[in-house]
Amino acid sequence: MLASIVGINWGDEGKGRMVDLLSSDYDIIIRYQGGNNAGHTVINDSGKFVLNLLPSGILRETTVNVMGNGMVIDIEHLTNEIKKLTDKGVKITSDNLKISDKAVICLPYHVLLDGLEEERLGDAKFGSTKRGIGPVYGDKYMKKVIRMGDLLNKETLNKKVENLVEWKNLLIHNGYNAPKVETKDIMNWLEIFGKETAKYVCDTTTYLQKQINDKKDILFEAQLGALRDIDFGIFPYTSSSSTLAAYAPIGAGIPFAKLDKVIGIMKAYSSCVGEGPFTAEMFGEEADALREAGGEYGAATGRPRRVGGFDVVASKYGCLVQGADEIALTKLDVLSYMKQIPVCTSYKIGKKIITDFITGDELAIAEPVIEYVDGFCEDVSKCRKASDLPVKAVEYIKYIEKAVGCHIKYVSVGPAREDYILMD
Repeated sequence: MLASIVGINWGDEGKGRMVDLLSSDYDIIIRYQGGNNAGHTVINDSGKFVLNLLPSGILRETTVNVMGNGMVIDIEHLTNEIKKLTDKGVKITSDNLKISDKAVICLPYHVLLDGLEEERLGDAKFGSTKRGIGPVYGDKYMKKVIRMGDLLNKETLNKKVENLVEWKNLLIHNGYNAPKVETKDIMNWLEIFGKETAKYVCDTTTYLQKQINDKKDILFEAQLGALRDIDFGIFPYTSSSSTLAAYAPIGAGIPFAKLDKVIGIMKAYSSCVGEGPFTAEMFGEEADALREAGGEYGAATGRPRRVGGFDVVASKYGCLVQGADEIALTKLDVLSYMKQIPVCTSYKIGKKIITDFITGDELAIAEPVIEYVDGFCEDVSKCRKASDLPVKAVEYIKYIEKAVGCHIKYVSVGPAREDYILMD
């Protein structure tokens, strides 16, 4: 079985929690895109973990975890992330963590450039996490990057870095008037953190091909959601990589592989970190109440998330572009305080009502058409089967299922592994 867990909306849907839950059924977990610009929060018997780069399966001793060629890796951040986990007793070795030699390294000057550009943009900023993701993906497609495999070839590394630094200073120093980057500083950074990470680097394509031939079960883990996809998201307020399930085999290093199943993750309401159109957004006290109830703060940045009612238009589109076969609905328990649950059923643009998601300039002026569904007003955090749920909670789940046109198989009612319901 080759399956992918992907976000249906803007990210922060609870993918890490579901990967942690379902990873017991898989031999290998693969992150296939993105960097440390988003976080997956996992709570299990060992405690609470926030993972930015490592696949969420790293918390299970039974899985091998792969960081694919589609990722951009800040090796300093990765070193610190590994240390935090090993300090908590998580075992990480070259047997259970493998990093593609083709994955790109996010260098300190990428982080610098990210911040410089957001500062230059001012009020027109993209809402970047300032972790270098856009600049490093841009450099990747200009073929001006250092890859993880370069850490294993030190005799050629210095010359590559020297050429890149000379080129980058044309922008950093001559463009932004920032101090020049020095080759020796980049080399020193690569030396320090390369020592800690190079031992995990290998040809993951060859490794994974053998595992597929041996009929191993593989789970692909996406970062962010469909609406942050570089092509199909709310451009330009997107990530710089493809967050879609269709990209999973490519970003994992096995483009010849075919997915058997796509599991889409979406919340029982909407949340969003960063800039860009968010039609269903709530404001004021109503938003504050939902944000606090759901603990809606970014796992990577700590930024307060924007929140709103469930967005049918955006979620239906997310299910479509992800090719979702089934849905895991998270954070149903958060809505227990609401007597009436708001749902954005369509968008209004001028006098026009639309039910199909759009990604152009019109999205910025779209207004939500809100309907209200009866709340269930009961604590559902201890429910473990569908029959335990209040009738109104089941009705809400079925309402969403019908609206997006995809079966809801899992319902999360809390952050821990066992806090979920397998629906009929």
